[in-house]
Amino acid sequence: VIRDNPAHVYAAPRIARYHPDYLSPEEIESIIKAIDPKSVSAARDRAVIELLYGCGLRLSELIDLRPRDIELEAGFVRVTGKGSKQRLVPLGRFAGDAVVACLDNRPREADRDSTPLILNRFGKKFSRVGLWQVVKKLVKRAGLSKRVTPHTFRHSFATHLIEGGADLRVVQEMLGHADISTTEIYTQVDREYIIAEHRKYHPRELAGFGGAKKRP
Repeated sequence: VIRDNPAHVYAAPRIARYHPDYLSPEEIESIIKAIDPKSVSAARDRAVIELLYGCGLRLSELIDLRPRDIELEAGFVRVTGKGSKQRLVPLGRFAGDAVVACLDNRPREADRDSTPLILNRFGKKFSRVGLWQVVKKLVKRAGLSKRVTPHTFRHSFATHLIEGGADLRVVQEMLGHADISTTEIYTQVDREYIIAEHRKYHPRELAGFGGAKKRP
């Protein structure tokens, strides 16, 4: 046993924060356009992408979402997240239209209260793997080479909101984060976006201006 701490002069190492991957609006649009409008699952697949991106839902939240949880007139979705905590998330116009189309194409025998909104080809509740495969198929059809998971749409939802000027607390509420530090990872992404925009447009960063060379 010693009285003094021999490590008191050393600081704890800084652990790099995880920066989530996200899609551009153009990449989101390419995935939506990859949906075959003539397929029997077109309305359902459109609702999957629009809700994952438009509402920032987790995959498990989308699987458990029921028609009774959707307030079309009020423009909100009642989401049950981790720990059975509920939150209200705005339902945008495109996501709302996709939900209506999905409801119109559901099997007639599907119960509105107890049956999930998103059903597989057998009219049953999706498994996590099954719904992931739907997303994976659309991403591949869109020709995207990057790795995209259902959670990538949630990251894109948050990143695009913050890039557009949304309040961090509001984004935290929509994502259902208990701690705002979890939401703050998206401000790091936003700062990278700001730096990239500065380097892209500021005259001092452009090649040929006053002899300055564009840095990598």
